[in-house]
Amino acid sequence: QVHLVESGGGLAQAGGSLRLSCVASGRAFGSYAMGWFRRAPGPVRTFVAAISQTGGSTYYADSVKGRFTISRDNAKNAVYLQMDSLKPGDTAVYQCGARPTYYSGSFSTDTTYDYWGQGTRVTVSS
Repeated sequence: QVHLVESGGGLAQAGGSLRLSCVASGRAFGSYAMGWFRRAPGPVRTFVAAISQTGGSTYYADSVKGRFTISRDNAKNAVYLQMDSLKPGDTAVYQCGARPTYYSGSFSTDTTYDYWGQGTRVTVSS
């Protein structure tokens, strides 16, 4: 299994930036695609961004495209979300998830991710 811990959340003003980190422990981190989802507020996860196992492909929700950047460093067992041009609507708890390689559907489907972190809170004020 994979244990995921997010960090980097906090308070930012509209137009500002934050960088979220997700550090993984456990087996075979490099065999999972990684994604960022958010809950704003409540239990429903909304897709934000995803990255393939090697980092060669990235995917973004339309609402964050051009503002957020996902990246990963498999040597550090970490995935990152650089958030720029933040908006109050970005306020949410952000979670990272790990998706096994055998799924072939959309990376935006949260049920294809087997492991989740506890989340880190992002608050954007205007």
